[in-house]
Amino acid sequence: MSVLAAIAVLAVLILVHELGHFVAARSQGILVNRFSLGFGPVLFKYQGSETEYAVRAFPLGGFVGFPDDDPDSDIPPNDPNLLRNRPILDRAIVISAGVIANLIFAYLVLALQLGIVGIPKELNYQPGVLVQPVNEQSIAYQAGIREGDIVLAVNGQELPASDKSTTLLTKEIQNNPSKQIELKIQRQNQQQSLKLTPKLGPDGKGLVGIALTPNAKAVYRRPNNPVEVLSIAANRFQQLFVGTINGFGQLITNFQQTVGQVSGPVNIVKIGAKLAADDSTNLLSFAAIISINLAVINILPLPALDGGQLAFLLIEGLRGKPLPSRIQEGVMQTGLVLLLGLGIFLIVKETTQLTSQLEWVQKLFQ
Repeated sequence: MSVLAAIAVLAVLILVHELGHFVAARSQGILVNRFSLGFGPVLFKYQGSETEYAVRAFPLGGFVGFPDDDPDSDIPPNDPNLLRNRPILDRAIVISAGVIANLIFAYLVLALQLGIVGIPKELNYQPGVLVQPVNEQSIAYQAGIREGDIVLAVNGQELPASDKSTTLLTKEIQNNPSKQIELKIQRQNQQQSLKLTPKLGPDGKGLVGIALTPNAKAVYRRPNNPVEVLSIAANRFQQLFVGTINGFGQLITNFQQTVGQVSGPVNIVKIGAKLAADDSTNLLSFAAIISINLAVINILPLPALDGGQLAFLLIEGLRGKPLPSRIQEGVMQTGLVLLLGLGIFLIVKETTQLTSQLEWVQKLFQ
């Protein structure tokens, strides 16, 4: 059920994105002839007065169709309500509305979560540090560390129940490049010792490829008033948005180090399913984070994305006329092929990794 919940969240985010385009177009009187959630074979469709609404087999996608792109449309090409015949500003609003809708939705979800779960009052710290290997190729994973392990001590030094534990563990790893260190970890109710050797990083510090999180649980209180909820939600939204922008910046500037951390639909669903299994309210945080990421990705000036179409509008505004249709279609088709290729590659890679993990788990019970 948690997997279905994660898929449902992704479908809702796509629906929100496409609704943004749809509402922005219809509110300006621009003709829309198709609204589809998903790709592939049609499972259900309804023909409205102007628009065909459809649900398709694969929910990880969607589109809003305009008569401009329909060769069978009987609408005159000079109709002022066609998208291509509208001023640049009107078209820019329609194209960017999906991104804006995802950002607004993320903020509202964060506010909803605060209203339901409450506002963090304090952290109840436990001894140790929660760790998670960044990938299966990392030194930490190869040494036997798994997601959810708690590091209780490093080189015989106990990690206390405080916010200083992550700093102590980080310093011990960074200060011992190419030197073996010993960790005492707790996995469920069992303790064991592991040894690993941090590699020398480009800055001269040790690296093992793990993410560190304080071993603490938040204590919540009820919000004092709606204004407090909206204010804290705004701060959280800002942190997530800035963090997402920084993440994409690191992907560009440190491509070789970060490309292995790029996730596709399979891994995203896997993460969402785990969060839902731990606590169903975590799906709200998951929805907000993915919604912001979806917005940032779509605004990038890449072919076949909203940002690519906005780039074409910018060029049209500077030139005083649009680029020739054959050039635009060629660029968009090339970009679409590349994006589909990347998506298929990530799905195959992550499905293969997931299959190998399942086989490994099965062997444990044989």
